[in-house]
Amino acid sequence: MSAVPGRSPASSHRSPQGEGGPVTAMLQASALSVGYPGHVVGSGLSLSLHGGEVLALLGPNGCGKTTLLKTLLGLLPPLGGAVQLQGRALAQWSLTDRAREVAYVPQGQASTFGFTALEMVLMGRTAHQGLLARPGAKDRAIAQTALHRVGITHLANRSVHRISGGERQLVLIARALAQQPRAVMLDEPTASLDFGNQGLVMRAIRTLAGEGLAVLFTTHDPNQALRCADRAMLMREGRVLAEGAVADVIKADGLRALYSAGVVQVDDAAGGPPVFLPDFGGPGG
Repeated sequence: MSAVPGRSPASSHRSPQGEGGPVTAMLQASALSVGYPGHVVGSGLSLSLHGGEVLALLGPNGCGKTTLLKTLLGLLPPLGGAVQLQGRALAQWSLTDRAREVAYVPQGQASTFGFTALEMVLMGRTAHQGLLARPGAKDRAIAQTALHRVGITHLANRSVHRISGGERQLVLIARALAQQPRAVMLDEPTASLDFGNQGLVMRAIRTLAGEGLAVLFTTHDPNQALRCADRAMLMREGRVLAEGAVADVIKADGLRALYSAGVVQVDDAAGGPPVFLPDFGGPGG
């Protein structure tokens, strides 16, 4: 997988306007309320996601990001409002058909069993072949292609216990791709990863959008959103503070309001996007 060249976040946003007018969103939520019976976590949530774009969802711990993600996936029923997938109500899709359209990459997980990377990726084929069916030659070819798309073909026969955290996360992304979805949702895909492995995963996310997939990921890092996403949504206490083109949303004032914390902005002398850091209160802070 090649590195993503430098890009201006403000100009990289893909417009949902097609030649014939507005394009139907891959996924759309309107006036959504999310949570659990007797407990509303978030309300008034609306978003849309189109093919070929990346949407970053940011917010402090406990703001409802993961609950929103699970509702968009159909893992939790909405408490109010509506979710549509390809213009149809999400509830009208069977679990199998839904899994063929939208794949989910949870926060990094350590496997109890010593599966190889290829075996892990083949698990993504259950959306097409059934839970107990044995993978065939076609499934193996699709799994190998998924490994290639995220640049880890060389890890196919290596145990997931013997690769780095970033490589394991790429295996999970490849497993999602083996479902052959049109959209991928990732919950904090770089959590607990070191600096280099974060780069591996974020480049993979940008590559997926370049191939036409719709991508939504949650993150605590505004710099990842600014450099990888086309659009951003800021959530606090179950509500949307801001949503729009990433360069318009990821700004110091908005981040201060989002996290109730001091924020330091470091501008790029070369004209690239700024870097945002928490204010530690030390020299230069």
